[in-house]
Amino acid sequence: QVQLVESGGGSVQAGGSLRLSCVVSGALYSRYTVGWFRQSQGKEREGVAALGKDGSTVYADSVKDRFTISQDNAKRTLDLQMNSLKPEDTAMYYCAAGPFVSDRLNRRQYLYWGQGTQVAVSL
Repeated sequence: QVQLVESGGGSVQAGGSLRLSCVVSGALYSRYTVGWFRQSQGKEREGVAALGKDGSTVYADSVKDRFTISQDNAKRTLDLQMNSLKPEDTAMYYCAAGPFVSDRLNRRQYLYWGQGTQVAVSL
């Protein structure tokens, strides 16, 4: 069983930055693909960024060059640095982990989910 707990959400003005963090426990961290997803009101949950077992990263087009995903294996945390935030980035952000993920931005391939942390970006 894998447990994930997110933190770091909040309210920020457009152009600002936030850093989300996810603590991963209960599993051998290196055996999982991990990622960040978001869901805004009335929309499906979408992939934002993911980190493969080999350390490679993938980003949604909408966040490329603004968001950076990283992990600290010693602390067992998965972070998402979000810069140049826009109102359309407003959503509940979730971290997720999966042992067998081939399409890293596909939410259906992830097995474990955190409870989410809210991000609100205003003009």
